[in-house]
Amino acid sequence: MRIGIDIRSLMDKEYSGVSLYTLDLLRSILKQDRNNEYILYYNSAKDISARMPKLEYPNVSMIRTSYPNKLFNYFLQKIFAWPKLDKILGGVDIFFSPHINFTSLSKKTKHILTIHDLSFLRYPEFFSFRKNFWHRSLGLKKAAKRADLIVAVSESTKKDVVELLEIDPEKTKVIHSGLDGRYRPIPKNDERLAIIKKKYSLPKKFILSLGTIEPRKNISGLIKAFDRALQFPELKDHYLLIAGRKGWKNKDVFRTFESIKHKDRVIFLGYIDEDAKPYLYNAASIFIYPSFYEGFGFPPLEAMACGTPVIAAGNSSLTEACSDSALLVEADNVESLAQGLRHLEIDKDLRDNLINKGFIQAGKFDWEDTAKKYINLFL
Repeated sequence: MRIGIDIRSLMDKEYSGVSLYTLDLLRSILKQDRNNEYILYYNSAKDISARMPKLEYPNVSMIRTSYPNKLFNYFLQKIFAWPKLDKILGGVDIFFSPHINFTSLSKKTKHILTIHDLSFLRYPEFFSFRKNFWHRSLGLKKAAKRADLIVAVSESTKKDVVELLEIDPEKTKVIHSGLDGRYRPIPKNDERLAIIKKKYSLPKKFILSLGTIEPRKNISGLIKAFDRALQFPELKDHYLLIAGRKGWKNKDVFRTFESIKHKDRVIFLGYIDEDAKPYLYNAASIFIYPSFYEGFGFPPLEAMACGTPVIAAGNSSLTEACSDSALLVEADNVESLAQGLRHLEIDKDLRDNLINKGFIQAGKFDWEDTAKKYINLFL
């Protein structure tokens, strides 16, 4: 069987979220399946082949078109519905989209579409004008109805797909994401851990948050909560480290930062390389993820797999991913966030319980299992 896969999300210079999902899923699928033929597709006017991942298997090929992206997306794909992506690939039985994008296909070609979240429909105020314009231009409801099968990464996302896109529940299948094996406890005397601590000038005690700096991640609320939490003696020696690249509409985050009393205790690390993330999780005293909405929520599970106790917002898919293995708090309540930090720092039994439960919970999410479920869909 010939299977086309849209890998346009892998064109990003810095991977996060969907691009990491796509890469990890592809690697797991291709590692297991030697029977089907996979044709990977992307479009770029510039030659970016040097930074595209190397997925070299005898049953895998990669095809690139070289249209300017705006012309390709907004005119050729959206307005003229040309060229048909399956035709570019020489004809395929199935075209798989690991993420929503401008996609024109022949009627006979089966389309499997993965939807990670519908935050832009739930909370358009969290996005910039440019982001909202892009999302509206996609015509997602039409694309979802055209798809033969939709994969949702959580029950929470499936609920949104059914409700907001008016899709038959029978057409939507939940396949949870996986976790990479590199997320694990690392010995305190590990040489690489010492290198990472020195590279990022990590303080002895710190609370870690990781994610793109944009409104949905609630970084402003976290900074206020941490500033308030420093009044508690148990937290007086802690720092707050915020890791992640700058996203959109982030000015409020830095205005909040400038307004707090303890600016010297908040450190922005910027984008963190994937290889460094496990070491950062291991070095943290607490991982906190107060997002207003998530389609799945990788970072809390990554932290759990590293043996770090987690505080997360009790909403959307986070209650599903974290279950009872994290201390769940109210995302829009600064006092709740601050008390959560204090509670986890002073209650050793709670910390130990969450760490133990976290290992079990994180172990439920495996890329090999995720890939097997996708391969079965292709049959």
